Amino acid sequence: MAAAHAGRGGVSGPSGTCRRRVEWVDTDASGIYHNTAVARFAEAAEAELMRGVGLDFAPTAPRVRYEVEFVSPLRFGDEAVTTVQVAEIGRTSMTFDFEVRRGDDVLAARGRYVVVHVDGFEGGGPSPWPDAWRAALGADGS
Repeated sequence: MAAAHAGRGGVSGPSGTCRRRVEWVDTDASGIYHNTAVARFAEAAEAELMRGVGLDFAPTAPRVRYEVEFVSPLRFGDEAVTTVQVAEIGRTSMTFDFEVRRGDDVLAARGRYVVVHVDGFEGGGPSPWPDAWRAALGADGS
């Protein structure tokens, strides 16, 4: 789905949504989603967000912090609807909020993660977000 500008929880940055079925690989032995599935769901929604604003994001923004609250289970075959939204853009970092809901709109998980912009993977440190990215993501220039 394309990115949209819809506020959630006081956040007004662009968002992306991904709908997918909980597959066997996403579950543990009990058939309930594994904690690692949430990260994959959030990354898929993030990719939709970035496609929607015309950015190629993945190779330049490693995760440096990730937190999740598991609220209710998703089971094999359930539809998972994951929405990721830009919460804050700093000089070199960006914070995303996310929610994972079951297809019937029951909250399964919510969380937040932080990425840092880098210019390549040659051991360099954080670098400022390019102006085009800041503009595409609605940063106010700060």
